[in-house]
Amino acid sequence: MVLSCNHISKSFVTGDVLTDCSFHIEDHEKAAIVGLNGAGKSTLLKIITGEMSPDSGDVTISKGKNIGYLAQNQDISADSTIMDEMLKTKEYLINMEERIRSLEIEMKSKTGEELEALMDTYSKLNHTFELENGYAYKSEITGVLKGLGFTEDDFDKKISSLSGGQKTRVFLSRLLLLKPDIILLDEPTNHLDMTSIAWLETFLTNYPGAVIIVSHDRYFLDKIVTHVIEIENHTIRSYTGNYSAFAEKKEKIRDAELKHYYNQQREIKHQEEVIEKLKSFNREKSIKRAESREKMLEKMEVLNKPIFVDSEMHLKLTPQITSGNDVLTVKELSKSFGENMLFNNLDFEVKRGEKVAIIGDNGTGKTTILKIINNLIDADHGEISLGSKVVIGYYDQEHHVLTMENTLFEEISDAYPDMTGTEIRNVLAAFLFTGDDVFKRIADLSGGERGRVSLAKLMLSKSNFLILDEPTNHLDITSKEILENALNNYDGTVLYVSHDRYFINKTATRILDLKNKKLVNYIGNYDYYLEKCDEMTKIYAPEAVSLSSGSSSSAGTAPAAKADWKAQKEEQAKLRKIQNEIKKTESRIDELEQIISECDSELANPEYATNVGKLMEIQKTKEAAEAELETLYEKWEELNS
Repeated sequence: MVLSCNHISKSFVTGDVLTDCSFHIEDHEKAAIVGLNGAGKSTLLKIITGEMSPDSGDVTISKGKNIGYLAQNQDISADSTIMDEMLKTKEYLINMEERIRSLEIEMKSKTGEELEALMDTYSKLNHTFELENGYAYKSEITGVLKGLGFTEDDFDKKISSLSGGQKTRVFLSRLLLLKPDIILLDEPTNHLDMTSIAWLETFLTNYPGAVIIVSHDRYFLDKIVTHVIEIENHTIRSYTGNYSAFAEKKEKIRDAELKHYYNQQREIKHQEEVIEKLKSFNREKSIKRAESREKMLEKMEVLNKPIFVDSEMHLKLTPQITSGNDVLTVKELSKSFGENMLFNNLDFEVKRGEKVAIIGDNGTGKTTILKIINNLIDADHGEISLGSKVVIGYYDQEHHVLTMENTLFEEISDAYPDMTGTEIRNVLAAFLFTGDDVFKRIADLSGGERGRVSLAKLMLSKSNFLILDEPTNHLDITSKEILENALNNYDGTVLYVSHDRYFINKTATRILDLKNKKLVNYIGNYDYYLEKCDEMTKIYAPEAVSLSSGSSSSAGTAPAAKADWKAQKEEQAKLRKIQNEIKKTESRIDELEQIISECDSELANPEYATNVGKLMEIQKTKEAAEAELETLYEKWEELNS
């Protein structure tokens, strides 16, 4: 055991946060702390690091073990460069290397015993340097920085000039290079693109120390953790397994607890009725019996009703106006900012009912595409056309569409005056606002809560084409599940940018990967994308050797991009056709097998035993079905080869 939290309790002016919480972490273990926003996850991390003191309880760390902590936001204002900051983590190796070099110079002028003593010191120091991976510390630094999304051009940038997200990545890089025995990470994926998140997954999975992660990235947690610590109703419960295993076990435990709660409530009600009846008899013995039962009730440990947040979307959201089948057509779209070309000659289409995710590394231009479609910025070149009766609803991360002084109820009723109070409450409940929550002011909500209100308004609008920019940012896991169910129950069309792989996997019917300034099309969810990514990238978006901004380069790129897109569409159309053919074949196989089964039953029917004509007719039907079935089996094998 490397870390132990024993009976931790913490309260603020607003109320209890943690009550008698205990858990422990083993050496090398990878654990997640999960819970709703405001449950106390970050508070618990601060108590573990000593940044905050508990009201009661204690934290025990194994002797000689040290902790490294990444908070959600890092305010680093150093004048040093990124590389200077990283080199500080290897200062002991740099000093050791300098000592080795000085010994090499010193040995040249020494002889006899002095030389022998220096050589002995040199040998020991060199051995230690090698064991500490001293010869590779520069490449280790480069590997971590590149893994977390920095390029070599960034290494000499001053930290004071970086954005908040970049500073957090610098701090994370520094933390990983320091290699503490216990790493505490609070939302480490918030400022990382998909490539960097995948790199961090591999790094943490293979990390020799213990890791404790607070994250809403369920895909990330599934890949790394083997232990989930849930904070719910101010208390802690531990689960073995990754996030998916936790969610499954939690559902079973919640069902059992709910059953016990309702059973106890029925028993309490029954006892109260019996007590009331005994008292009504108004006799000495009956009153004593009633008092005895009352004492038993007082001693009973009453169970709290299990907290249950229903993330299932019970509303079927259907746009008032149905669009045409062709919702969006984009042709030869190009955009540059100065000499930085984001993308060139992009072509894609979106059809009615599709849920299309645009993915790609940070800075590739995903959000720029959405803004161009919404006329927020101009394209350098290209044509964008909307289909018949298409009405766009746009959601960005700023939530400008909310009136801060309104309550939640007023926000919905002002926008949709024809809705009844019950309808408004039902919609808000579907987005996790129940009871008196509906009378909270927008100004008093968290960023994630405002996001949910904006999404609720958007999905109630007349829009039939939703364009969403990072809709899951600042949402806790339950809120993400609500949004997933809302989109999956939405009859309109959706185009969105997201780096939440679990969310993409649950909602996308198609993925557009913006890579090497081109779009690669995948018909399927994120799991399908992972399966085909390397193969499709090599074919449709190979990394260019050089990219010139001159006119000759642009002229040469356009036909190639069109050819790539055309070939890609043909390949995907071919794949769709094969998949449809497989479904038809399987459906017909099922029908024929049913026919053969029915024929066998009829042939065994005693009623037809003497009816030769009927038996021959049944046998003929069976043989025809078997012959066709044999042909379909061969066809199915060919289609799946």
